[in-house]
Amino acid sequence: MKKYGPAAKLACFFLFLFLFLALSACSALPRIIILHDALTPEEHMNLGVAYERKGEYGPAMKQYREASKKLPAAWVYMGNVCYETGDMGRAEKYYKKAIDKNKKDPDAYNNLAWLYYTERQKLDKAETLAGKAVRLSTSDPDKEATYEDTLNKIKALKAEDGKKIKTLKGEPDAGAKKNLL
Repeated sequence: MKKYGPAAKLACFFLFLFLFLALSACSALPRIIILHDALTPEEHMNLGVAYERKGEYGPAMKQYREASKKLPAAWVYMGNVCYETGDMGRAEKYYKKAIDKNKKDPDAYNNLAWLYYTERQKLDKAETLAGKAVRLSTSDPDKEATYEDTLNKIKALKAEDGKKIKTLKGEPDAGAKKNLL
């Protein structure tokens, strides 16, 4: 039987080590892979806006949810998607969440006020919200004009509804009386 020197034994050791590692790498052993989100919250917002503009509301919502972990404004965007798709209950919830997360965001106050205005409900609350949006707006004249427009439309609707209520409290017309039982 042939005796091998220390160099040959070392070579065999490394060959077996290499084969062991190669085989274990190909085995079906579970691996733990930790993935990190490559996008910043701002990039998620931008991607959400791009999806929303294309009418792809599901992917937009997914991006806004990711962004909302760090950016409170994302809640406003989620509310906007729900408003656009007609889900007013969820839109209201998201606008309220946006206000809760950032009490100084005039967009959240304005959009919730606009929702109430378009739904013709909670007009007193809508007026308060729109007024707060106007007061918080200081840096963007275009947005300030939008907030003031929302406030003025709410006041006009309230005045119109007030006139209707006064008319209803007056003498009912003859046609209305015949429907009374």
